[in-house]
Amino acid sequence: MSEACIVAGWSDAGWNDEGSGAAADRGPAHCRYGPLRRIFNGLLPATLLPVLLAALLVAGIAGSAKAAAEPVILGLGDSLMAGYGLADDKSFPAQLEAALRAAGKQAQVVNAGVSGDTSTGGLARLDWALAEKPDAAIVEFGANDGLRGQPVEQLYANLDAILTRLKQEGIPVLLAGMHAPPNFGRDYAEAFHAAYHRLAEKHGVVFYPFFLDGVATDPALNQPDGIHPNEQGVAVIVERILPKVEEVLARASN
Repeated sequence: MSEACIVAGWSDAGWNDEGSGAAADRGPAHCRYGPLRRIFNGLLPATLLPVLLAALLVAGIAGSAKAAAEPVILGLGDSLMAGYGLADDKSFPAQLEAALRAAGKQAQVVNAGVSGDTSTGGLARLDWALAEKPDAAIVEFGANDGLRGQPVEQLYANLDAILTRLKQEGIPVLLAGMHAPPNFGRDYAEAFHAAYHRLAEKHGVVFYPFFLDGVATDPALNQPDGIHPNEQGVAVIVERILPKVEEVLARASN
């Protein structure tokens, strides 16, 4: 287990984690219309083609407008956000989006989680993440900082910079807190967690004190590594954090 892959996790022995990611190349968009073109050319009368194509164009424009009208929530974090060890549709962003829709809140939740990220990494890729043009953001970092025993002041400074930038962009934020591992001592752990409270007060963001609340240390809600939430664990996180997400969405609509 290389340090480059260590992310956030909690067990009785402390934090430990690893993750990896891969992107799939879907190929040029125009290459995916071959079969549809053959259907048009082979089965439909030529006189109906313009009518059908016009109808499809109108439907596509309407669908794009509907999607554009939905608020976009940026999920910025580490492997806990990325969904390490889970299918894409079982990750926190995917389950959160489904829960919002079930509650009558139409929103898109963009998965901008990267396994292995610290708060330093999150700050470094913030410009890239903001290309999604989010209406609101969930910021979830710190487990790796605590695992590596990085200074609390560094964690605070990085998150402070992230929250400041999002505020400048007019993006309301839900800040998710984290606990440090116990092996660095009580003073470090208390200062670590208190940093999130200080940041929430300074920036006036919506605050959820512990992202893994109700899930950490419960074997039934974690993957076999005892670190990452399983599908059921993510569902618990979503259920508990949902009111805070609805609060930040309400801010985005004002």
